[in-house]
Amino acid sequence: MGAFVKLLDLLLFVYFIFTANSIPLLNSQVVLPKYMFPSMLVDLMNWYIQEFGDYLASEKPHFFVGLVWLELLFSWPLCVLSLYAIAAGKSWINTTCLVYGASTITSMVAIISELNGSKRASVKLLLAYYPFLGFAVLAILRGLLPHSGKTISIGKRSDIGRKKRA
Repeated sequence: MGAFVKLLDLLLFVYFIFTANSIPLLNSQVVLPKYMFPSMLVDLMNWYIQEFGDYLASEKPHFFVGLVWLELLFSWPLCVLSLYAIAAGKSWINTTCLVYGASTITSMVAIISELNGSKRASVKLLLAYYPFLGFAVLAILRGLLPHSGKTISIGKRSDIGRKKRA
């Protein structure tokens, strides 16, 4: 079980690094003014919208804007906390992963339902959103697995392994 948890932590760590960077740099362009971002990031977002045909990011329906705000104000801090918890071997990683996964899977179900129901989404666009659904399931799974005190931390040692001095 320990090797599986470590593999899951590694997968989620890479995912959280990607997500912790993409939320404030790219996804927030849906709700914040474009002049706040460097032209390189605006061009990257425009390329994504054109390449994948993401009509949600270009048309900005109200439910999608609400989900982006939820992502920016709630999910992004959870990503950063989860990154820290995995790197430092904190026991509360279960909580942050479970909350992040539940929030993300709820958002992804709404978005994918809209994409499938509208008949406007290409296969390429659906394939861009489905991995987020998969990683949300992995985050929920990580939240339900027991925390092993033997995880290798990157930072300081935890208090569990220290001897008490008299």
